[in-house]
Amino acid sequence: MKQFIGCDVHKKYSVFVSVDETGRASRPVRVSHEAGELATYLESLPAGSPVAVETTGHWYWMFDAIEEAGLDPRLTHALAAKRMMVSPNKTDKLDAKGLATLLLNGSLPEVWAPGAEIRDLRGLMRSRLAMRRMGTSLKNRIGAAFARYGLPKNWTGDLFGSGTAATECVRRSLEALPVQSRFATMEELELLRTIEQRVEAVTTRIAGSVGKLGWVRRLRTLPGVGEILGPTIYLEIGEIARFATPGNLAAYAGLVPSVHSSGGHTRLGRIRRECNQFLKWAFVEAAEVVVCHQETMSARHVVRLYRRVKNNKADRHNKAVVAVARHLAESAWHILKGNQDYREPQPTPGMIQRYHCAGRSL
Repeated sequence: MKQFIGCDVHKKYSVFVSVDETGRASRPVRVSHEAGELATYLESLPAGSPVAVETTGHWYWMFDAIEEAGLDPRLTHALAAKRMMVSPNKTDKLDAKGLATLLLNGSLPEVWAPGAEIRDLRGLMRSRLAMRRMGTSLKNRIGAAFARYGLPKNWTGDLFGSGTAATECVRRSLEALPVQSRFATMEELELLRTIEQRVEAVTTRIAGSVGKLGWVRRLRTLPGVGEILGPTIYLEIGEIARFATPGNLAAYAGLVPSVHSSGGHTRLGRIRRECNQFLKWAFVEAAEVVVCHQETMSARHVVRLYRRVKNNKADRHNKAVVAVARHLAESAWHILKGNQDYREPQPTPGMIQRYHCAGRSL
């Protein structure tokens, strides 16, 4: 009889519960991750049995171990599964049994699991992003330390630029700080230089490992997408075949508003929060690049789209950026699906006629 297995993963041990086709659950089995106990237990399970594993911080190696044992790992959306397992109590046994039951019923909220190589490369990209955020945090602290003492004076450029003027400005500002504040700020500056060196090393690694792929070169034809955003988008999307339409990819990236419809009234809400945050960041970052360079890209569709949605209203900037990001996400679907470079959208004859009747221009 076929077994459906739920696995509640922890750092040092996991709890397994099997449910057969009649819905009868086995007793929970707690398996240690040490001394080969896990591999021995997995090999004792019926070959090909589906095993549900939640998207926790330990799923990478557990997923591989289940696959190596000849079983069928199923990656589960942890939050969605918790919502479906309605219970006033929470224990390892109940979690494992709940996953197995969802698996049996065919209602397990599965998510796509990238291959080992993609997971490894994703770690490279995400580490670079984390280091850049550390650098930004340090820059904010250093700038705040200077600002507390009215420094630097008569300076409007990038304080952390590579030019000699910026370097001299930082040196003079440091000399003007009190003793202890100067020491702390100098230490933060040294740490910032170290982080920037490590970011450069990771960037070089990215260029040699994924930056030269043909798919990445295609994605870099998107407006605002460069050497870092191209690989990020490619790795976070993974297999484009899993997205049936451009809208599906945009929704996965969290760039589609929620819909509230009842009694003939439809209202669009906020954009989705449960999404691939890294992919969302990449498309929004690309859209912000477009906005920053809109004067030199004024003839591009993305700039016209931004200006049309913003409509000269200061509070519409974020909505306009999301609109551009969604266009880029949908365009990425066409690029990867059709193996082609980005092409400017061509208005249809009907669209041109509607705009002319409204006294507007495309």
